[in-house]
Amino acid sequence: MEASLLTQIVLPLSLFIIMLGMGLSLTSTDFRNIPKTPKPLFIGLFGQFMILPILAFLVAIGMRLEPKLAMGLMILSFCPGGVTSNMYSHLSRANVALSISLTTIVSLITPITIPLLIAWQSENFFGLATSVELPIAKTILTLLVITIIPVIIGMTINKKRPQIAQRFDKPVKILSMVLLFIITFGICLENWDNLPRLFATAGPACLLLNIIAMTVSFYGARAFKLGRKEGKTICLEVGLQNGTTALFITSTILEDPVLSIPAATYSLIMFATGAVAAYVFSKSDEKTDLEPTVSASMDQVS
Repeated sequence: MEASLLTQIVLPLSLFIIMLGMGLSLTSTDFRNIPKTPKPLFIGLFGQFMILPILAFLVAIGMRLEPKLAMGLMILSFCPGGVTSNMYSHLSRANVALSISLTTIVSLITPITIPLLIAWQSENFFGLATSVELPIAKTILTLLVITIIPVIIGMTINKKRPQIAQRFDKPVKILSMVLLFIITFGICLENWDNLPRLFATAGPACLLLNIIAMTVSFYGARAFKLGRKEGKTICLEVGLQNGTTALFITSTILEDPVLSIPAATYSLIMFATGAVAAYVFSKSDEKTDLEPTVSASMDQVS
């Protein structure tokens, strides 16, 4: 697959389909329910917009990543949430409504915050102002068109033709995951000669960021006395990033394959760690569910 076809057609189309799929599962009720649970939402958004970028910066500095890989990791941290976290929240028996609410809010905010944060970060911390030239206004408009509009289209279909939305909801999500794998594979092919060195450098940093983000967000949420289901949700929302958006920015807008390496690497890693987290959460929940039954049986025997 040629790089131009990947970055100019497949990647934008993939992001559009992913956001359309999100819209197919949303209704106006989801937006009305957002203010009803302010505490979990606030903690989740704080983790995504504040804690995650700070952790990414510390990991980039601590692992001594080369400037472009460090910037790529930061760009990834500016793209929180996505349909992947919604899927794993469902598998983990977490609070899916909270997951969708966080993803929805983030999807509405990030088209504006991402370009501003990238411009600020590259100039002030990594000395890349001359090599990372981001057209802020154009990027904001592009992200709005390719993320917000498909969500609106999906929600309109769900409202006007709910049977169609239900029929295509699952296939669209599956297609989104397939496209993400194709994109990640294409990015790897584009950097094949330098892949071992780049993955050896970016891989440990991405894995470390993923594990720290999930751990800190889960126990942080529990420290603020949120329920276990909410803790699991925030763990997945903070730990599983919107790799497609990050790849779209680095590959299509910035047109720099090296910047794309952390997003591609993290996308592969988070599928594995998300699956492990879902398994561990589900098993621990099963154990918790069994405890009252065992206690009741013991009481009857005694």
